[in-house]
Amino acid sequence: MPAAFPKIRTIRYEGPDSKNPLAFKHYNADELVEGKSMKEHLRFSVVYWHTMRGRGGDMFDGGSGTWLRPWEDGTNSLNMALKRVPVLFEFCEKLGAPFYAFHDRDVAPEGKSLSQTNKNLDRVVKELKKCQRDTGIGLLWGTACLFVHPRYMHGAATSCNADVFAYAAAQVKKAIEVTHDLRGAGYVFWGGREGYSTLLNTDMKRELDHLGAFLHMAVAHKKKIGFKGQFYIEPKPKEPTKHQYDSDAAACLNFLREYDLLGDLKLNIETNHATLAGHTMQHDLEVAGAAGALGSIDANTGDVMLGWDTDQFPTDIYLTTQIMLTLLKYGGLTTGGTNFDAKCRRESFEPVDLFHAHIGGMDAFARGLKIAAAIRKDGRLAEFVKNRYSSWDSGLGQQIEKGKVGFKELAQYTLKLGEIKTNQSGRQEFLENLINEFI
Repeated sequence: MPAAFPKIRTIRYEGPDSKNPLAFKHYNADELVEGKSMKEHLRFSVVYWHTMRGRGGDMFDGGSGTWLRPWEDGTNSLNMALKRVPVLFEFCEKLGAPFYAFHDRDVAPEGKSLSQTNKNLDRVVKELKKCQRDTGIGLLWGTACLFVHPRYMHGAATSCNADVFAYAAAQVKKAIEVTHDLRGAGYVFWGGREGYSTLLNTDMKRELDHLGAFLHMAVAHKKKIGFKGQFYIEPKPKEPTKHQYDSDAAACLNFLREYDLLGDLKLNIETNHATLAGHTMQHDLEVAGAAGALGSIDANTGDVMLGWDTDQFPTDIYLTTQIMLTLLKYGGLTTGGTNFDAKCRRESFEPVDLFHAHIGGMDAFARGLKIAAAIRKDGRLAEFVKNRYSSWDSGLGQQIEKGKVGFKELAQYTLKLGEIKTNQSGRQEFLENLINEFI
């Protein structure tokens, strides 16, 4: 197959003074930061659904796609699916992205039966495996699309129809197996239809029980086939469902604890999903990290003027710095990665725009990584936070944290104490200025 991007050479690092739009200004894959290369820290991944299957359609009026993709023939055939595979790997190779991610229905079309659908997937997986072997590019994670087909209108694992639950289980079983076959580093569960539009027709307790049972079945099958990859849940509060059960990091953790799954799944946190839930990305990362459940991230951003999931490429250095401060704090990414669940704008319709978008995102994260490392090395931010909680490091505070006192002892202590002295200033403005020193 001829090159899909014949005029584009491998993207190189040229440094911050470069004016070349097809070069990295900050992402230098081999540069060491805190003892690890940028490539190891960031583990960039390209998504199949936006990069290969997106068409630039308008999400509201169903307008025709605008993106020019010369390799496409306008069909959703198996033959077209096979043609897309080398295009993805050419893109990843030229970009220098070490990973990709997919939904099962992104890479292969549905057939007239589940059996035929599985055969289609097996055929494309054979080609994916060949390209992985030839290029060294790996699968960050796979997942099953349990939200587009009409059969999932009422949900998948939480459907009111037991036959739909069974179909979803069969589809996820196959998706886990092909992810294992491709040596994927993980597998993601995202419940776009696992929720409700109205509580008038919903038995929430029963649906949550079914979802818990479904995930236990998935964990059991993972162990049975010897898949060593990490399982993740990806939080999102709404879209397409009015309310999704995996609404934010805290809700996911509560669910995992209630159904005894916390040891089996971590979280894949996405920026635009966190902001839809009324949080910052850093907030949900901290929630997951504090629980030992921070696994992977979907790198994108929303538009502050719009209230939906716009999936734009991240270019805000404050955002990427905050993300990297938290990731470094909790030990960085291991099986997870920085997955660009992001798409070009409808008006950015040429193939080269795919490169501009990913280069910008990779450079933004490289800058965020370097800035976060510099802030950590400087130490003033960490020292301020440490001092703010210094009353907990000895005396009464230490006794409270160790569980050695109760209300009785605290009441006796307070009666002797008298009025409490004013706390240390929070100095938010000072700390914001400190961050600005590095940005």
